[in-house]
Amino acid sequence: MTFNGFPKEDFQKMNLPGLDLRMAFLKETIQPKFYELGESLTTHLSASLGNEMFLHVAKHARRSVNPPDSTWLGICHNKRGYKKHPHFQVGIWNDYIFLYLAFIYETENRTTISDSFLDNQELFQSLPEDFVISPDHTAKDYLPLTKDNLTETLTRFKTVKKGEFMVGKVILKDEPLLQEPLALEKEIEESFTKLLPIYKLAMSL
Repeated sequence: MTFNGFPKEDFQKMNLPGLDLRMAFLKETIQPKFYELGESLTTHLSASLGNEMFLHVAKHARRSVNPPDSTWLGICHNKRGYKKHPHFQVGIWNDYIFLYLAFIYETENRTTISDSFLDNQELFQSLPEDFVISPDHTAKDYLPLTKDNLTETLTRFKTVKKGEFMVGKVILKDEPLLQEPLALEKEIEESFTKLLPIYKLAMSL
């Protein structure tokens, strides 16, 4: 399968009712895209970082009733899993895709990471103005990347058991870019490249 971007019907089908219908769509349409796109992004990140990175695609295997509202791929340095480690995500909700550097609640060294990020806020100030923060991978809301939002989200990530920290870019479903696969892939690569200094800091701790 050749990666063909994310046409508008993909976002419509993220609203399919029931676990079986939604999961069938994810397995037949979205996951193959993630593998196709993810392999290319993994190669790009491995070359950029000088070490091997590995692709993981969310399977939602533990779900038995409620369909997932979002789904994603994760890329990290660990072959066995990504949830405990800083990782790059590309994912889809019913109205946007997200390109994040993610630290979810299973992250190891979360106290050290949050303290270091709070001490090195210039890394975030140098990011593009349209970059955003997400404090919860299970919620669709995201926040502008401001100093106050950064401090509050990192403090919550450090002190609250379910606290999380994602930073990156969202692309709304109506953006023509989503239907231009080569341009979209380039945009994702460029967004991840801008996040590399933050990733490298986290990995150095």
